[in-house]
Amino acid sequence: MTAAGIGLATVIPSKARAAKTSAADKINVALIGCRNHGFNILRGHLGFDDTNCVALCDVDSNVLNERAATIRNDYNQNPKLYGDFRKMLEQKDIDAVIIGTPDHWHCIQLIYCLQAGKDVFIEKPLANTIGECNLMVKAANHYNRIVQVGQQQRSNPAFIESVKLVKEGHIGTLRKVNIWANFNYGIGSIPREDEPVPAGVDYDMWLGPAPERPFNRNRFHGSWRHFWDYGGGLMSDWGVHLLDMGLWAGDLVEAPDKVMTFATDNSGEDRMRDSFDTMTVIFPGKDYVINWDMTAGVQQGPYEKLYGVAFIGNNGTIVTDRNSYQVFPEWDNSTRSHKTEPIHVSGMSEAHSPHVRNFLDCIKSRETPVCPPEIGRAAAIHAHIPNIAARVGESVLLWDDARSRFTNSRKANALIMPEYRRPWTVPRIG
Repeated sequence: MTAAGIGLATVIPSKARAAKTSAADKINVALIGCRNHGFNILRGHLGFDDTNCVALCDVDSNVLNERAATIRNDYNQNPKLYGDFRKMLEQKDIDAVIIGTPDHWHCIQLIYCLQAGKDVFIEKPLANTIGECNLMVKAANHYNRIVQVGQQQRSNPAFIESVKLVKEGHIGTLRKVNIWANFNYGIGSIPREDEPVPAGVDYDMWLGPAPERPFNRNRFHGSWRHFWDYGGGLMSDWGVHLLDMGLWAGDLVEAPDKVMTFATDNSGEDRMRDSFDTMTVIFPGKDYVINWDMTAGVQQGPYEKLYGVAFIGNNGTIVTDRNSYQVFPEWDNSTRSHKTEPIHVSGMSEAHSPHVRNFLDCIKSRETPVCPPEIGRAAAIHAHIPNIAARVGESVLLWDDARSRFTNSRKANALIMPEYRRPWTVPRIG
């Protein structure tokens, strides 16, 4: 992990930051968005003895009260409870905030947290649109805070070791990275009717800057990511994680210049969603190509893995998921031997805990974490551009990153930044 961090530092320089929390102090954390993964990340923080939970915020009072009871029972801590994150940020003893809300909230909440002087652990994708990602990188640099994006595979041993092998030339020249993700949940939810807002839910606050819609459970807890208003489907959920590994192999933090996309709905299932169930995407990079293949609604894939990353070089291929990696060597007929050494390592586990530990350590040291906003932005843009291409019906999109615009599609440019629902506005930086 140390070697991987050194390699990353050559791309994202560390900045000298004023220390706020000494190594001997407890770090007081707060959570916005308590129902699902955000709460798991909070548990990851509380698994270390140098953290306290001092505040919880959620628009669903049922979830909020249930999670508060868990914190009291399991950790003997009594956090203050909020329904509005802006009120929570007035609490002076908060050092760091975990943002575990739907994607459409990420930009506003991150910037408000930074303006309040808080360090932030924010779930991926960095934001729901390209324009918001750009704004968040600018804000993190302006307010000089520690921000860790929840792309925990940057702390995962299987991927750390795989990327290290690629960079050290174990498979020769890297030519291609094939990535696939096939999950049943990506197909979307069974249709259901709109209904009254459940008791205890501040639905207007849940929508926030997103367009006003009738309440529907398929657009709410658990399945919101299938709708463009709040997320990007399987592409921005798993795509961000796995595409990030393809970028890491070449230390790439730039957006793609060209993206070729085919997307459709081929499952034949009647589901309630905006996102597509079948996608093939090509990112033709300067040194190697990245391919993305997604077939939602099935659980099979190459190498008998429902998801994975194959780093393909002249001398061999490394196939990696979160639990294992394997080197498949090419055969040299002239020497009658493998072109590289075969390796098979398994039994690894998720990396949420070390990713959180890296964040906590960086709060104390003021060093740059393993997944700062620049890296989160790169991965998110690689997911957003294919989604935009599919939405506007363009098979090829050309992106000018310096000008932050598409050069061949006005329709695509209209989706770079969302129009916020009043009274919410894009936060000003400075």
